[in-house]
Amino acid sequence: MNNNNGWIRFVSTTALSAALLMTAIPAAAQDKWYPSRWGPEDEIGNANLLTPERALAASKLVTTGKVYSLGITVGPDTPAYPPRGCSITVVQPGQQAGGVLGHSHTNYNDDILSCWVGIGTQLDGLGHIGIDNVYYNGNHAKDFADISGLKKLSVDKVPPMVTRGVLLDMAAYLNTDVVKEGTAFNRAEIDGAAKKQGVEIREGDVVIFHTGWLSLIDKDPKRFASVEPGLGKEGAQYLASKGVVAIGADNWAVEVLPAEKDVGVFEIHQIALARNGIYLLENVNTAELAKDKAYEFMFVLGHNKYKGAVQSMINPVAIR
Repeated sequence: MNNNNGWIRFVSTTALSAALLMTAIPAAAQDKWYPSRWGPEDEIGNANLLTPERALAASKLVTTGKVYSLGITVGPDTPAYPPRGCSITVVQPGQQAGGVLGHSHTNYNDDILSCWVGIGTQLDGLGHIGIDNVYYNGNHAKDFADISGLKKLSVDKVPPMVTRGVLLDMAAYLNTDVVKEGTAFNRAEIDGAAKKQGVEIREGDVVIFHTGWLSLIDKDPKRFASVEPGLGKEGAQYLASKGVVAIGADNWAVEVLPAEKDVGVFEIHQIALARNGIYLLENVNTAELAKDKAYEFMFVLGHNKYKGAVQSMINPVAIR
């Protein structure tokens, strides 16, 4: 009897110790999502899937030569996630009060941007979102996130993206012009839209959702920048299982807001960026692609390679 009591006390103490230990371990380390499939030193995630073969295959999708600009114009009134904003100052160095340069009387204008980088059409790098201060591939914030710039996972490490692009027109699939905020796209919706359009999602793709949400940017900027339809948790996990390189949408966060029940703050960002090394492309101008029913195309992105930057303003291009 005494031995049994001792055993019970041992088991209880061990269970309590284990529980306390799990509490002490950061949440990010309690499930193994790192090191990444690309090795413990990798900094570019699924951009490793951007191969010459995939670029060549994407080029064969070009049949009309039509080029689509997928970026939006950015200005001081562009709605953005608070407190982000952007302003421009145009100056004439050395030409104040009507001065000119040299015997040719040269004049020129320069400009200074005072901007948050995460505004307008943007690339979210892998150093953007973490889980309990742990970021892609197990990098802890204290080891790389410095006020003078990221020491790892910076967007300047990301190679140009030339690959197959797929547009999923969720507005058409749901028979509406603008999908209602709070509408989540999960596996059923993703597969349903893809089947309706006659496309499939493949490894190495860039997948972009059209919701019509960007049409609110001028008509109702307050609504535009506070809620949205978008990718759900199961949908994010599903696209991760497909091995996509990037996920984009014509909204400011890609993921659905308000979030689904029991889904955490920007948890879809965590699934994509931190757990799977998948880039997010926000505020993508999809209207013309949707109008032309351009569901499959060559996707091209050469972004600004700011050293140490978390994000980059971009103007992706689709060619079909």
